[in-house]
Amino acid sequence: MSFKIAFIGAGSIGFTRGLLRDLLAVPEFNDVEVAFTDINQKNLDMVTQLCQRDIDWNGLSITIQSTVDRREALKGARYIFNVVRIGGLEAFEKDIEIPLKYGVDQCVGDTLSAGGIMYGQRGIAVMLDICKDIREVAEKDCLLLNYANPMAMLTWACKKYGGVNTIGLCHGVQGGHRQIANVLGKEKEEIDIICAGINHQTWYIKVGHNGEDMTGRLLKAFENHPEYSKTEKVRIDMLRRFGYYSTESNGHLSEYVPWYRKRPEEIKEWIDLGSWINGETGGYLRVCTEGRNWFETDFPNWLKEPPLAYKLENRGEEHGSYIVEGLETGRVYRGHFNVVNNGVISNLPDDAIIEAPGYVDRNGISMPHVGELPIGCAAVCNVSISVQRLAVEAAVHGDDQLLRQAMMMDPLVGAVCNPKEIWQMVDELLVEQAEWLPQYSVAIHEAKERLEQGDLLPTKDYRGAARLKVKTVEEMAQDREAANKNASESDKAKQRPASR
Repeated sequence: MSFKIAFIGAGSIGFTRGLLRDLLAVPEFNDVEVAFTDINQKNLDMVTQLCQRDIDWNGLSITIQSTVDRREALKGARYIFNVVRIGGLEAFEKDIEIPLKYGVDQCVGDTLSAGGIMYGQRGIAVMLDICKDIREVAEKDCLLLNYANPMAMLTWACKKYGGVNTIGLCHGVQGGHRQIANVLGKEKEEIDIICAGINHQTWYIKVGHNGEDMTGRLLKAFENHPEYSKTEKVRIDMLRRFGYYSTESNGHLSEYVPWYRKRPEEIKEWIDLGSWINGETGGYLRVCTEGRNWFETDFPNWLKEPPLAYKLENRGEEHGSYIVEGLETGRVYRGHFNVVNNGVISNLPDDAIIEAPGYVDRNGISMPHVGELPIGCAAVCNVSISVQRLAVEAAVHGDDQLLRQAMMMDPLVGAVCNPKEIWQMVDELLVEQAEWLPQYSVAIHEAKERLEQGDLLPTKDYRGAARLKVKTVEEMAQDREAANKNASESDKAKQRPASR
């Protein structure tokens, strides 16, 4: 088989190298074309060098087309993997630090809350440009596989306004599936699940083993687990109060709802600092910063490490390669995909991007009817969907009034801030991120004038309730294995240190 696969944002080492390994492990794909593109020439060159070495070592005659010219990379592509982070870590830092001044304490800030909303504003502006290029130069009816966050917002914008066939992909369902099997004393392959909701707020509404429904046993099993009872307190509390386990990590989930991070003195009761993903303030920003610094400094040594072996048994759990395999070879794959609802989940809005079970084969991607979510779970999702819809429309139209309304409706921001504080926080975020928000030029000018006039609401010099220091390269060098894993692992914190 010969067709073209393009990676946008290919300078992201964690996703790009792993996804390419998964794709090229499929025997039929040994003759595909591969293109990498990124705006950062340095990172693009480093990742290309590593991946080309892997390809050569595995005996394939594929030469990566590596270019900062996005249209050139997209030309003729049948599958396009999107792994961009618009604004990089510089903008990400502002997503975390500015809301902290107003008491909004985020662990990740890439899906919902103040950080996720702003990440969406930056990302959607670029994604619509990318979609235009795809429509003009890629293969007709190509598929955009979006791994970038905020998953639902970007996928929503691409589907509604971008005119490109798009599917959103995430590995959150697989992680929770492993945990559920663990607490039940089973292997993951022994536990069958139905998981449905929206990205990062998907619910395991049915957990089965040999035909027996095990859903009702989960609360006691998690409460009695020696590790998860300490590291997953938010998820267990949500299970206790809503009846179903949620896909996303303790730290992620804690910032999507209004109850666990609104009072600084209570945050540490709900989180654990053994791993950032359990709730550390700005935890994902810290590990991303450490990973970037380590990769850039230690890159020459990476070339001395053994190449990745392209074997089926080495494939990861990311859905992307299996979707391409199913569409091209006809092999059936079952996964969980982010798509426009259109009635799949009957008590969520039809226009929302939902995450639900789906099947892939040569006939395409099929989404079975799930029906109604439990009413409490649907209520949690519907609050987030309202935020997402406002944020998407704000980003597409450059409407700062809708942006401010999205912030007001956000569960955590609304729990912590009053309307005047939200208005001022949005002004600060717009001005500080102006270079990535071309659609807001008028609103940014007006926000800047307001901030310069003075008479501002007081803010806090606040680092967060559970902040850890960013490690230096020298400190990371003391454990090279851990540093390499952090820099290269796309599913960060899959293996977590013990709680502390």
